[in-house]
Amino acid sequence: MPEGTEMRLANAAPACLFCAGDGRRPRVVIVGAGFGGLSAARALAGAPVDIVLIDRHNYHVFQPLLYQVATAGLSPADIASPIRAILSRQRNVTIVLGTVGGIDKENRAVLLGERRIGFDYLVVATGARHSYFGHDAWERVAPGLKTIDDATAIRRKVLLALERAESSEDEDERRRLTTFAIIGAGPTGVELAGAIAELVRVALAADFRRIDPSMSRIILVEAGPRILPSFPECLSAVGQRALARLGVQLRLGAAVTACDEGGLVAGGESIAAGTVLWAAGVAASPAAAWLEAAPDRNGRVMVEADLTLPGDANIFVIGDTAHARDRTGKPLPGVAPVAKQQGLFIARTIIADIRGSAQRGAFRYRDFGNLATIGRKAAVAEFGFVRLSGRLAWLLWGAVHIYFLIGFRNRLAVVLDWLWAYVTFQRGARLITGADAHGS
Repeated sequence: MPEGTEMRLANAAPACLFCAGDGRRPRVVIVGAGFGGLSAARALAGAPVDIVLIDRHNYHVFQPLLYQVATAGLSPADIASPIRAILSRQRNVTIVLGTVGGIDKENRAVLLGERRIGFDYLVVATGARHSYFGHDAWERVAPGLKTIDDATAIRRKVLLALERAESSEDEDERRRLTTFAIIGAGPTGVELAGAIAELVRVALAADFRRIDPSMSRIILVEAGPRILPSFPECLSAVGQRALARLGVQLRLGAAVTACDEGGLVAGGESIAAGTVLWAAGVAASPAAAWLEAAPDRNGRVMVEADLTLPGDANIFVIGDTAHARDRTGKPLPGVAPVAKQQGLFIARTIIADIRGSAQRGAFRYRDFGNLATIGRKAAVAEFGFVRLSGRLAWLLWGAVHIYFLIGFRNRLAVVLDWLWAYVTFQRGARLITGADAHGS
C-alpha cells in the first residue's frame, strides 16, 4: 500500500477493523459468499494472505436447487450450509456477518455501517437481484427466486393458494387461486413450472376434499419465441413437449404489460391467477455505484480481461456482478460455473502477484455444458456437440447437482429426499410457515 495510507484510514474512521497495511500479510477482502466468493476463499487456503469474507447471511446456498425448496421438494437445510462450517479448517479466514453499504477506494476500505474493513486486494462477488425492467411495483405480487427467503415465501404462496381455494365458496375465485403463472421461460422458469405441475397434479392430488388440485392451471409466459433460449432449438422443442405432458400451458411471444393481485396481462390476454412468479430477469447488486464504475444495462460492472476494475489492478469483480466476455466478445452468462471458475482464477492471480509475477493472464471460461430439468424423468443437456434429453439427461442432471452440493450431509439428504419422492410421488417439505401462515 502507498506510504501514509494507514494514517489516512485511522483519521477517517477510528473503528477500522482488520486494517490493511498494518504490517501483517496482504489482506484479501471478499464481499459475498456465493459460488464465486467461496471459490476464491477456498482456493486461497494455502496462500500467505489473510482473508476477510463478508456476507449478510451466515450460510452459503446452492441456488440451482432453490426451486425445489420453493415447490416443497427439499427443505432449506438440504441446500444450504453455514459458512463458518465450510471454512472451519481454513485458518487464514475471518468471517464477518454484515451488509456492505459502500467501498472507499481511495482509503482501501469496505464500509459496513460505522465499521470499515481495510484491504490490499478486494473481491466483489455480490451476485444479482431481480430485475422487473422498470416495473418495480410488480415485485410485491410476482416474487422472484434468488434466496432461501424467496424460496420459502414462494412455497408459502403456492400452498396457501390451494388452502384458500379449498375454503372459497366462489367457483371463479377457486379457479383463479388454482392458476399459477410463471413469467420467464429460462431454466428457472421452466424448472419452476414443471415442479409446480408435479406438486399440484400428483403430490397434492388426494389431499383436498372440495377442490381437485390436479385440475390446476400452470401457465408459463415468455416474451420470446421459445422456451430455454440459451439451449439449441432442438432441446427447446424437447422441453416444450415435456412441459405439455405435465399439463403446463405456454404463452410464447407474449410480453407482460400488467401485473397485480388479480393476475397479469400478457400479449394482450388477461390471465386471472392467484400466484404469479417472476423468472424473467436479473440485475446486478449496487456494486457499480459503490465502485463508481461504468455499468452495463443490467447494472453489472464492466471489467478488464483479468476481471479487475478498470484503473485498479487490486479490485476484482466476479460472478453475476461482473460484465466479462468470452473469446468471441460475447458476455458470459450469470451461472454458477462461471462464478466458480472466476473465483479460482483470481485466487491464482493474487498468489502470482504476491510471488512477484510481472504479468497477468486473461480469464478464459471453460464451458462444460448446460442442464435443465423439466419434472420427473425429463431433462435436457448440452455439452458442445453432444445433446441429451429424457431419462439419461435427468439422471445426469441429478448426479451433477448432488456432486456440486457442499457437504456430505446435504448430499445424503438430497439423495434420500429424491428417492422418497421418486418412489412415493410425495413431497416431504409441504410446510406453510411465516407471518401469513394461517391462510386468512
